[in-house]
Amino acid sequence: MREKIQIEGIDVHLAEPLQQSPDWIGQDQVMLQLLAAWSCFGKNDLPLNPRLLGKPGVGKTTLACAAAARLDLDVYVVQATMDTRPEDLVITPVLDPAGGVRYMASPLVSAMIRGGVAVVDEGNRMSERSWASLAPLLDYRRSVDSVIAGISISASPEFRFVTTMNQDASTFEVPEYIHSRLMPQIYIDFAEEDEEREIIEARVQDVDSDVLDYVLGFLRASHSADLRYSIRDGINVARYAMKTLLRKEAQDARSAVNEALVLGLGRDDAESFLVHLQ
Repeated sequence: MREKIQIEGIDVHLAEPLQQSPDWIGQDQVMLQLLAAWSCFGKNDLPLNPRLLGKPGVGKTTLACAAAARLDLDVYVVQATMDTRPEDLVITPVLDPAGGVRYMASPLVSAMIRGGVAVVDEGNRMSERSWASLAPLLDYRRSVDSVIAGISISASPEFRFVTTMNQDASTFEVPEYIHSRLMPQIYIDFAEEDEEREIIEARVQDVDSDVLDYVLGFLRASHSADLRYSIRDGINVARYAMKTLLRKEAQDARSAVNEALVLGLGRDDAESFLVHLQ
């Protein structure tokens, strides 16, 4: 059952934090940049509200969760979409089984109250109207207002905020008054080959060495061609290839990875890669 607290005489039910998150492997510099943005010096200093930029699948959310773990803070993730409303970010009313209305705090508000990390994932998919409801949270006021519950909620001193933003066309333009509150901008690029090897070995249990080498070749070809395929795609290709090998549905590592590429990328894209990977 959700924890319940009172704010200005109103019962508010809090969301639970994320239970598990993977470790961050490699790219130490971006980890240090995020931790620096969240640091405070002196009683009047406030943490910054960074945004993590990069192509889909490079590990932006993983970085945010791993940084929170280093600070021993719980993580609360808000998945932003074009349909995200201001009330979805603050407090939502639902029918109570006993009758009446129950006020449910969003993951973001729960992080504010408990002193955790709020990750607004894919924040540039969210409309200006929704971002506007967070404007007072992202400056010195460190608070949000719930019109629905009629209360104001202040953030714990331990509260930290970060948003991830994909670099693709299916996003909104973030308004300037919000843009200026989301600083610094931390760019996450594709990992180096040795780091990608370490990541796949950590994420795919007992990965076959030939599968691993072949998947890394696919990733190198993708990066060289400046295509969208990322370490997340590499992990999924390796996972599927290992499943077909273990089920003896593939003759060898090469055929297992080839099948995973065809099913994951589509035949045309996969065949263009396979020419370079022979």
